[in-house]
Amino acid sequence: MLKVEQLSAGYGAIEVLHSVSFEVPAQSIVALLGANGVGKTTMMRALLGLIPARQGTVSLEGTPIEHFSTEHRVKCGLSLVPEGRELFGSLTVRENLLVGAFTRHDHQETETQLARVLDYFPRLKTRLYALASSLSGGEGQMLAIGRALMSQPRLLLLDEPSNGLAPVVVDTVFDVIAQLRRKEHLTIIVVEQNVHKALKVADMAYIIQGGHIALYGTPDTLAHNPALQELYLGS
Repeated sequence: MLKVEQLSAGYGAIEVLHSVSFEVPAQSIVALLGANGVGKTTMMRALLGLIPARQGTVSLEGTPIEHFSTEHRVKCGLSLVPEGRELFGSLTVRENLLVGAFTRHDHQETETQLARVLDYFPRLKTRLYALASSLSGGEGQMLAIGRALMSQPRLLLLDEPSNGLAPVVVDTVFDVIAQLRRKEHLTIIVVEQNVHKALKVADMAYIIQGGHIALYGTPDTLAHNPALQELYLGS
């Protein structure tokens, strides 16, 4: 589904990612793990085109997309749930969801997708006309994921989906992640600080340290690797 080769990216004079390469098979869940500040969010932003690649290639099903605009990448099937959710607080839940369908022009198709999203997050049905600013942290994360799903992505990027959430809500979010792969056949990349939760749902995980891939493997392999904790903690 996705192939990243020798990707470098950063902000201004600061290069955060240094020649990173990895692959994401179709209908798999891949976790990107690492300490704060190692480049995980930069990777997600670079994949969606929110920041430009300084070098390297990003291919979606064999098509190079590193020079595509963010809107074009969304139309190609990428969608991001950003760290911090970035909801439109002055809009209702329904309006926020419809913003996620901005690349779609079929009204009936949009309403059908809205109904599917609400089936995954029944709590949002009861808050549909509430302002996004009034939502709890868990409801806000559900809305952020739902908004991303409204574009009907094939590759979903999740940046720190459990951040700041109560444990019971974290369980709900990761249950939905597993369902989206199983029922919607989505390919998913998840950036996550909760290593246990991420490895539980992932097929493959990459550990980023200092803007490089320091370690990778299946969850079972990594769980028994003594270097995992050291790399994750940035020691």
